[in-house]
Amino acid sequence: MSSQSAASIAIAEASSHVSNPHNLADKTLIIFDWDGTLMDSVGLIVEAMHVAGEAHGFKTTDKAVKDIIGLSLMNGIDILYPQASDLQKQGIQQSYAEYYIANSHRTPLFAPIESMLQTLQRQGKQMAVATGKKRKGLDRVLAASSSHQYFVMTRCADEAGSKPDPQMLIDILQATQQGIADAVFVGDSVYDIEMATQLGMSSIAVNYGTASAAELAAQQPTYQVETPQALMALLCGEGVSSSHSL
Repeated sequence: MSSQSAASIAIAEASSHVSNPHNLADKTLIIFDWDGTLMDSVGLIVEAMHVAGEAHGFKTTDKAVKDIIGLSLMNGIDILYPQASDLQKQGIQQSYAEYYIANSHRTPLFAPIESMLQTLQRQGKQMAVATGKKRKGLDRVLAASSSHQYFVMTRCADEAGSKPDPQMLIDILQATQQGIADAVFVGDSVYDIEMATQLGMSSIAVNYGTASAAELAAQQPTYQVETPQALMALLCGEGVSSSHSL
């Protein structure tokens, strides 16, 4: 079945079962992006990309790097360095990975993300991750942050395509046997919100990651929050009654 066909069926099923598809209190599955949403890793990503690009003779800007966070690494490199040869792009990818891994101890979960995950788990919510990371990279940071036990399903860009392709979300819905109306996606990039919107899935944009508040608002997320603390309050039951919360 194609991604489009699966999405169409899921949207139809969701519409027939839930009168208010964006009521957070009804959500039983919460899907998170990783970098810039759960983990404070944007600064290291930007730094690593500068180091990697310059090692192969290319320069870019902080804003340009932030704009590609959420995509798969190679898609991001293609956008940042279109003038580079395929061999140079592979070298940039390798240099990036080496620098990031060597410094990944500098990327903790945002406070109070772990407390939020614990609370949601106690509430009986299922949680999942849909990320632009490769499987090897996600497994490494899940282990380093001791957070693997919170997630019933994780999906990576090398398994289901780069955002905003919604295949990662479709795979998670199918694996958890949840409908679109049962789920909400939380992310910090325009690609995150675009991906959720393609499926008609509720979304929460977080302003503390890669994209600016204005850039995220332009994507018309269902909710928008300023801080990790505000995200915790929204998801854990405080303030869930107001749509498009800031």
